[in-house]
Amino acid sequence: MSLPEDGAERIKTGATDPKRFSPIEPAEGSEPVDASSNVTLEMVKEHEGVKTFISLADRYLGEIGYTEHGFRHAGLVSSIAYNVLHRLGFDDRTAELAAISGYLHDLGNFVSRTMHSQTGAAITYDLLKELGMSYGEIGIVMAAIGNHEEEFGHPVNPAGAALIVADKSDVHRSRVRETDPAIFDIHDRVNHAVDHSFLRVDAEARTLTLELTIDTEQAGVMEYFEIFLSRMVMCRRAAEFLECRFKIDINGAQLL
Repeated sequence: MSLPEDGAERIKTGATDPKRFSPIEPAEGSEPVDASSNVTLEMVKEHEGVKTFISLADRYLGEIGYTEHGFRHAGLVSSIAYNVLHRLGFDDRTAELAAISGYLHDLGNFVSRTMHSQTGAAITYDLLKELGMSYGEIGIVMAAIGNHEEEFGHPVNPAGAALIVADKSDVHRSRVRETDPAIFDIHDRVNHAVDHSFLRVDAEARTLTLELTIDTEQAGVMEYFEIFLSRMVMCRRAAEFLECRFKIDINGAQLL
């Protein structure tokens, strides 16, 4: 699977350890779920419906004043989610399902921002089935997408846990649409203050560390936590699901 270089460069890790997770672990006494599929991330990216809905979602969010949620965000979250699992020693297919989940996770915003994770999960069913993905893998992707927002979500599978951490790690001034700092809201101000963001995966230490460089003249560290604390708590839970610890480093100081 080919990945955008910018996403790959944002992950730097130590050694990897094999993981015990399988893509689908059936409940005790139940039959194994068919998870075989040849649907790739590149096939998903080329689907006309995927292209249309991501474009519409970003346009809609722009109209109501949200930061960028288009192809840049989708591609970066996809790359980081893939690399998190790859660096932690998961099999390639599980990592690719994380990448597919990451690429599709915000698609539901073209319907409404409210409950967009659940709406997006439902929409992806037809898209992925049309591409020939198995029911088992569709279930993994739908669960990952449907659980990526902090209001309702939980890390329920490895792809979903990686998606959560990847999504919440994309904080950067390139996401800000507004060009006049005088009318920035707090989300614009905090994102615009971030000069550099980097998710460091250390498989040997079992840590996922979000490293941020923030211009404190534009926004204070406390403002970051004011709007992102619930997201960081969700990242901690997602990291724990992956048997890791989540850390935050801001301007060289470890804060979590």
